[in-house]
Amino acid sequence: MNFDASFKKGFASDNWSGVSPEVMQALQQINHGHHPAYGENDSLMEQAQNRFKEVFGQQSQTFFVYNGTGANVLAVQQLLRSWEAVVAPHSAHLNEDEGGAPEKFTGAKILTVESEDGKIRPEQIRPFLNSFGFQHHVQPRLITISQATEMGTLYTVEEIKALADFAHANNMLLHMDGARIANAAVAMKIDFKAMTADLGVDVLSFGGTKNGLMFGEAVVFMNKDLATGFEYNRKQGMQLASKMRFILVQFLSYLENDLWKRNAQNANQMAQLLGQKLNTIEGIRLSRAVEANGVFAIIPKQLIAELQKSYFFHVWNESKNEVRLMCSFDTHEDDVNGFAEVAKSLIGKVQ
Repeated sequence: MNFDASFKKGFASDNWSGVSPEVMQALQQINHGHHPAYGENDSLMEQAQNRFKEVFGQQSQTFFVYNGTGANVLAVQQLLRSWEAVVAPHSAHLNEDEGGAPEKFTGAKILTVESEDGKIRPEQIRPFLNSFGFQHHVQPRLITISQATEMGTLYTVEEIKALADFAHANNMLLHMDGARIANAAVAMKIDFKAMTADLGVDVLSFGGTKNGLMFGEAVVFMNKDLATGFEYNRKQGMQLASKMRFILVQFLSYLENDLWKRNAQNANQMAQLLGQKLNTIEGIRLSRAVEANGVFAIIPKQLIAELQKSYFFHVWNESKNEVRLMCSFDTHEDDVNGFAEVAKSLIGKVQ
């Protein structure tokens, strides 16, 4: 059987990248013999659970699922009743890119806040508190943030702590969508626990597929009491993997010898380099600071389609000709230099 492997490496999404060689090797090694299905009575599950406790603390409890949408939706479903609501930035993946799955499967409402930088702040949430105790309004219960955000920005430690303290002072909880948490941790030079459990985050959707995994995400409850019954939600939510070992072994490989860190460091470094290169091209300007592995830039409209023929990427804001360029664990300097050279050549032709 022949496969078309002719796609040129681009900057569309870190989901377009392949699988880390270390992870692929682990998958091949585990693909022998028989293992207990669903992770039940499986020593591999015990290893993975223990490893996550080492990372996030002994009070944490982790469940493994197929994908990021499943992790986000089930985390929200676990913590909300149908008359309650989650408060999120309008740009949050939970609001814009889950295809309505949170509302469908939880019955709960998403209350959104406009945010230019993709971040939400306590003072923006405070007006929703007026609904407490009023039976005609949904009851705010959960705050969700993304780290890194969909705008490529990062919440500081102080900002996360402030949101957690605000949530807990008002009988609310804090969820973090960590699809790119590795890139955030590398950029901030801290570990996962210091960004989550230590600051008061209640539940984390821990992502890996954007940073070298083939598939699989984890839902990490920082307090296991919040996780009561989650295994039933996961089953009903169609996120329980029968051949669980193929998810478990990926995470064990990912967390071993700081593979997650090396992958994220490369993606972040390439984004910094790409930003620097674009800044030198007359007619192109960065629209946001490069904080993690995403580069946002304003490119003349007549150039976008031509550039996409060589290196595909997505237009982020059509009205401003703002594009998003994502770097991955396998992005190379040659990819960055090649993109910059094509962009500079095209700019020269239209000026």
